[in-house]
This record gives sequence, structure tokens and C-alpha cells, in this order.
Amino acid sequence: MRLDQYISQATSLSRKDAKTAISVGKVQVDGVVVRKGNSKIAPSALVTLNGEPCQIAGERYLMLHKPANYLCATEDPTQPIVLDLLPQEWRNQIKIVGRLDKDTTGLLLLTTDGQWLHRITSPKHHLPKRYRVWLARPIEDEQLKQLEQGILLRSESKPTLPAKVQRITPQEVLLTIEEGRYHQVKRMFAAVGNHVEGLHREAIGELTLADLSEGQYRELTPAEISLFHS
Repeated sequence: MRLDQYISQATSLSRKDAKTAISVGKVQVDGVVVRKGNSKIAPSALVTLNGEPCQIAGERYLMLHKPANYLCATEDPTQPIVLDLLPQEWRNQIKIVGRLDKDTTGLLLLTTDGQWLHRITSPKHHLPKRYRVWLARPIEDEQLKQLEQGILLRSESKPTLPAKVQRITPQEVLLTIEEGRYHQVKRMFAAVGNHVEGLHREAIGELTLADLSEGQYRELTPAEISLFHS
């Protein structure tokens, strides 16, 4: 790992501030001052900042109930972002697992574990995601059939994978898909002549959103983390 990355993950410093601290000689590795942020450090190295030991805490795995009108972004000067809902000291360490649109609510995962993130987001794993969808018009049987068979989205050359669709009411359905294309759910219903008015993600794989109010988060249990290790 790069020294500047290590410092930013082990402290509340941003990567930029970590580089500055390193360049002015505030950081030592195994008792030796190191002034280059791109220096590689061994896992066993003792790193100090201003004479105080720095150590990266164990990996974090979180679920968050994303509210509407929050961006899935690491920074934005004009709009709220999901990281605003977490403790300030985590913001330089945590990564967002996938994305939800600004107006979409529901289950969002966050982690410091890059490999775990990749297992969830990699297209080759076909991890199912379940959404509750509210529509502008009643869903017709033919539209359900098209979604279940896979449909060709506008400006794309390959149809979507077959989806699972359960009608709850004439204008509310549960949709399960195994892909994560750009605005996919909204584009799927537009392709069959309907319009999404509300969208909420309920589950990723076997992990479901439960007992969290909008804006709340919690650490995943070891059993929940292991759901994505296979």
C-alpha cells in the first residue's frame, strides 16, 4: 500500500493532507522519516504521524437505508451525498458498493474492503437485486412477459437478462434483476411503455433491508458479510 493511502485510511486526513504531512517530514516508517507519498510500505511496518502510531482499523461493512435526494458519490459541493450520513472520520476510508439514483431509496452497501466490493459489483457474478417499483400506469400482462423474457433497451445492442416480476397491485411490482446497467429499472419499464414513479431497493442477494429508518445505517453481522464471500 502507498504511504499516503495508509495515512488517509488510518487517520482523519484526506489523501491531499496526508501527502502534505509526509512531504514536510511528519511521518516515519520504522523510525525513518519518509517524504514520498507513493512509497510502498510493508504490512508489518510501524507508521507514525507526529510521533503517534497510525494503524488501519479492521474492515468495515455497512448497510444504509438511502433516503431520496442523496447522491451516491464521494463528494459534491452542491448536493447531499450518502457519506454525509456517516461519521466524518470514515469518509476517507469507506467505498460505496454500486450506485442508486438520486431519487431511489433503499438498501445501499458500503465497505472498506475492495475485494468484497468487487465480488458484489462484478457483472460475472449475476447477483440478484430486488426492487419495489411504483408505476404511472397499471402493468399489463404482456409487459410483464416482456420483462421476464428480457428486452432490448434504447441505444443498446444486447437485451437485458430475464427478470423476475411479481405484481403486487396494478401499479406496484417487485422486480428482481441480475444486472446493473445505467438507470436499468427505469429504462426497462420505459421500454415496455410505462413510467417509474417510485423505486426502492429491498434486497441484494440474500441480504434484505430491515429495521432501518431512512438515513440510518448499521454494521453487517459476520453471517451477512459471508453471504458475499462465495
